[in-house]
Order: sequence, then structure tokens, then C-alpha cells
Amino acid sequence: MNYREVNFDGLVGPTHNYSGLALGNVASMTHEGLVANPREAALQGLAKMKSLMDAGYAQGVLPPQQRPDLGALRSLGFTGSDTEVLARAAGEAPQILRAVCSASSMWTANAATVTPSLDAPDGRVHFTPANLQSSFHRFLEPATTARVLAAIFRSDAHFAHHPVLPASPAFSDEGAANHTRLCGGHGEPGVHLFVYGREAFGWGAEESVAPKRFPARQTLEASQAVARQHGLGESQTVFAQQHPDAIDAGVFHNDVIAVGNGPVLLYHEMAFLDERATLDELRAKLATPLIPVRVPLEAVSLEDAVASYLFNSQLLSNPDGSMTLVVPGECQERESVWRTIQDHLLAGNNPIAEVVVKDVKQSMRNGGGPACLRLRVVLGEAERAALSGRVLLDEALHGELTAWVERHYRDRLAPEDLADPQLVVETLAALDELTRILAIGSVYPFQLG
Repeated sequence: MNYREVNFDGLVGPTHNYSGLALGNVASMTHEGLVANPREAALQGLAKMKSLMDAGYAQGVLPPQQRPDLGALRSLGFTGSDTEVLARAAGEAPQILRAVCSASSMWTANAATVTPSLDAPDGRVHFTPANLQSSFHRFLEPATTARVLAAIFRSDAHFAHHPVLPASPAFSDEGAANHTRLCGGHGEPGVHLFVYGREAFGWGAEESVAPKRFPARQTLEASQAVARQHGLGESQTVFAQQHPDAIDAGVFHNDVIAVGNGPVLLYHEMAFLDERATLDELRAKLATPLIPVRVPLEAVSLEDAVASYLFNSQLLSNPDGSMTLVVPGECQERESVWRTIQDHLLAGNNPIAEVVVKDVKQSMRNGGGPACLRLRVVLGEAERAALSGRVLLDEALHGELTAWVERHYRDRLAPEDLADPQLVVETLAALDELTRILAIGSVYPFQLG
């Protein structure tokens, strides 16, 4: 079926701002209160998408969420006109206002967990939107995410959509940021590595090793539930606990400390609580030899790993069997990281043959690198043909989206600007036009009445 991995990047929304909402995300917390540039952020994301498209990689687009989320404010007791609701929220609960304006849906690695048809017993591509219940600003996303995915992956013959897991701490799910599919090639059956931070139920859960400074956002129970929804069996899955010391250092998702592609697993020494057991189980279940690329703590500290987002990079397959690593520009700013890339990754016995540096600073300041910005979906030729809407990037779509951003986005947005009623008018107009450009129909609350 000519399977290819399509990276569906999230378009950065018009309300991109630095509100410091994400506890445990060091970059987000550090840059709280800075003035953001939504236009630059969106254009940086589009530039990354286009450069990968030009290099021959399949590239898709996912739209941002409707923000500010006035419905959420009204559900919390703020009444009156839109202007009055914003004013009351700004005066009485500014942190809630910041939360309902978050553009965090740009990080589509958290949008859902995806299982290719190759691995599913019914031969369809399976999707489970993440509940993102660990933070209020992201908890607002799943309903719209589910509508967007259903609008694009519409064919019942090719795609299966599952309900969001219960919004309970016991089933805290952060999506594909804690899920990696390893395989010989994208067109071969794979093994699914689910990484969790804590266990909610079961004997010994209370005594299990857990982080002390920051919360563990993914539970074992959530990962197991998603695997069951998708029909994945024991021989297809590995469940590994994230190292609590890494979480406490700011590694809020596994994709901040490890990235996999094909048979390659690029990871930091502190990625997993039981490194040896995790690798042994992957080796036992993979049909192809695992290629672990381990970065030791003595080469890159946890602090440098988090600051540079070395592991929050895209690892992409090339036709000749080599791989390209797409890293954020911050990797060049940390001597230990850049030296490790040159001396250990590129010079090592592994398929990584090229490193490409991309500027995504607007996203990075909020704690999201290249890997956060994309949802990986392996699709066969018939499945790609069954996509609804106009979401696979080409020259024409890139040009239209660039012009759309330049028409609608501000080049300056401070937290105090979020109470501006005109921002609501601007964002709704932009999103209404965007759904027409992408031809995905009505997916936003304001369009659904």
C-alpha cells in the first residue's frame, strides 16, 4: 500500500502568548509574561513544514483551536456580553483568562495517540484524542480535537475514532508525546512503546517511585486503555516508566528525553526508570534489530537536554535508509549538545546521517520543539486518498496559509492584551476563513452554534 509517515503539524493560533501555564515545563515557566509574536510563531511553523515538504517528506496541517474559549468562561460563571465576560475574567481571575486563551493546541504531539492500520486487527487507522486532564488550559482541547480528526479522517472504511479517556487523574493521557512506534520500516508491523510517569491503581502503586517536584502527567492505566482501544496485543506493546528524576528536571513528556523512528531509539540515559528492561523487551518483541542510540548523562546533562530540546527533534526516514534529525536552533547554543550531535550522533554507528537546524523560537519559549509541533500518522496510499479536506501541504496551500497568517495575525501580544474584545473578533474571522481554506467544514463551537 506504499505506506508513508505523514507529519501533521499544528498551525500556531492567533492568541499565541506567554502565560507560563504549564507546571513542570521549564521553558513555559521561565518565559511567563514576555510579549509574544503570534505572526512570527505561525510563520516559523509554516517555514518548518515547507522545508520538510521541499525535502520530500509528507507534510500535513492541523488547525488551531478556537480561542479565547468564551464558552469555558461562561461555564465558570462569567456572564454578559463577550466584552463583559472578558472584562470580568481579566479583573477577577486573570489566570483563568490566560488559560482560555492558550494556543497550546499547536503541539499536536499531544492531540492524540495513533495506531497505523498495519498494526490494528481491523486494518484501520485508530485515533484516541488525549484528555489532557492534567492542566486546565489543555483540558479544553479534546472536544474540538476529536471533531477535527473526525472531519479529516472521515472514512469509516479506513479510520476508527475512539472516545477520550475519562478526565480523571487515574487516566491522565497526554497523547503521542508519550508514545513511540518502532519498526523495521513504516510499511512493516511495529511495536508500540508507551511511556508513563506513574501508576494509579494496583498493588504497590502507592509505594512506586514517583517524581517529587513536578507532576507525572501520563499514567500506566491510560496507556494500557489506549492500547486496548486500538486492539494492540501484548506482543505489540511495551510499557516503560519514565525516570522520575527526569520529570523533576523538566522532562514533562517522554518526547523531551527520547525520540524513535523505524528501528532507531535515540534516548538519554535518564529517559527510563529501568533502561535495561525497556531495551530488552523492545528487542524481544521487535521483528527487526533495535538500534539504540544512547546519550549518557556525562555527555549531556538533564538541564542541557531540557534547555536545548535535543530529544524533542524530528527523526525522519530517507529513501536510502539513512535518517535526518531536525533539531531546534537552541541545540547550537549549548556546547555539550552540539558536540554530542557532531561527535556521537553523526559519527556514530547508526542511520542518522544529517542534522537540520530549524528556528522555532516562538514555540520553544513556551516549551515546544519540532517534535511537539507534529502528530505522526502512518498512512497507506488508499488511506491518504481517503483523507477529507485539503490538509496535505503543497506549494499552493503553503502560499495561502502564509497569506492568511499575514492578514489575520498580530505581531505583538502581551498577556494584558488577552482581554481585548477585538481579539475575539479577529480570531473568529481568521478561523472561519481557515476552515474554508482547509475545506474541513464546521469544527469550531462558534460555527456549530
